Amino acid sequence: MNKRSGHETKKRIIEAAIKVFSEYGYNGATIRMIAKEAKLSVGCVYLYFKNKEELSLYLLREKMKELQERIRNNLKNLKSPDEIIKKYLTVALQFARENRELIIMQSKEQGFTFGIEIKREFFMKEKAFLTGVINEGINSGIFRSCNSEELSKLIMNIIRGYVLSVVVDQENLIETDATIDFIFNGILKKKEVKD
Repeated sequence: MNKRSGHETKKRIIEAAIKVFSEYGYNGATIRMIAKEAKLSVGCVYLYFKNKEELSLYLLREKMKELQERIRNNLKNLKSPDEIIKKYLTVALQFARENRELIIMQSKEQGFTFGIEIKREFFMKEKAFLTGVINEGINSGIFRSCNSEELSKLIMNIIRGYVLSVVVDQENLIETDATIDFIFNGILKKKEVKD
């Protein structure tokens, strides 16, 4: 098997796994079902993944990578730190909405601690990225002086909270525009400056 066909086979397995996990859940899905959906033999799937857990962890890692790539691609032409933060939130929340079924399956059946090291690594990288953007905004005078690391934690926790809401309370998902407005404007009325 050449490298290209190996890559294509793995891609077929992943696409089939997403479909099967979404339809039957992690507990209801089997490697046999995934192989059938991918139109491959069970043995072929086992050449790439030793079990369902390994496949699910790979899928989680790939989804995190896909989100990171989507964010960076959407930010690459933006220069202003405020526009970068706004687009960052927009893309991250949209990605969660698009992957709702997988988030629900993974969280309900495997729990939020499944793949915790993958998640921690992702959130650490993203927090560092956001801290850099916020510092750039402070240094350029666009943002007021603040603790950039705490603000980046707040933004990441808003995203985590959104992901949690996708699972437990989807009727009350926050609106992206409202989230951005609260981050940039808060809830306090601005005091009018008198001459």
